Amino acid sequence: MSTHFEYSLGSSVGHRANLGLVVLQSDETLEYDLRRMLPTDGVALYTSRVPSAQDVSNETLAQMEAELPQAASLLPPETKLASVAYGCTSGTAVIGAKTIHSLIKGACDCRDVTEPVSALCAAADHLGVQKIAFLSPYVEEVSAKLRTVINSNGLKIVGFGSFNEGSEAAVARIDGPSIIAAAVKLAQTCPDADAVFLSCTNLQTLDVISKIEDLTGKICFSSNQVLGWHLMRLANITMRHNSFGLLFKE
Repeated sequence: MSTHFEYSLGSSVGHRANLGLVVLQSDETLEYDLRRMLPTDGVALYTSRVPSAQDVSNETLAQMEAELPQAASLLPPETKLASVAYGCTSGTAVIGAKTIHSLIKGACDCRDVTEPVSALCAAADHLGVQKIAFLSPYVEEVSAKLRTVINSNGLKIVGFGSFNEGSEAAVARIDGPSIIAAAVKLAQTCPDADAVFLSCTNLQTLDVISKIEDLTGKICFSSNQVLGWHLMRLANITMRHNSFGLLFKE
């Protein structure tokens, strides 16, 4: 014997905003960081993964372009997304921000799209940053392409340093003290830099940003920090944090 019950429909869990994220298969850090930055009440984050290689090169990054539409199409089809983030800084440089925005908008129901390069530019404009010292975890081939793209978007890179690592698994495990030491040393060699930028969504940066700002006297941005901030900003959400740098206090 079965009983049929009446029911009524209410709002979705994202009654304030529904957000989307296309994260790399090899990324171990970005989802964790975004959930720490986002409000917990009424803001839903839906995630899809795009196939990506464990070894990072411009060739492997370019391969994601063909996979992006399928990955974005796996976000909830009946949910109107306020904004969707593509979670790869170097991948954005190789594929192109405009191409990424077009592919994602064509594959899911979203109003706005962001990625770390556009997010960095928006954050820099918000805080009046024009010159940055750039810290990358990656090998020269990947870092050089990203530096060119950032410079072409109006930010001047006045100093550069890298861990020169090609493995995503290793990048995801570079520890906080190593990042702090490299960022501080880089800032010391770039006295005219307005900010230090910690590139890569797989790098564990969120907990070291405020420490770097305290030690250098400069603004500190990271890929995950600016991406989370911009994703929310596009959805008209404001969230303040005391531990994630000046960007989340202004």
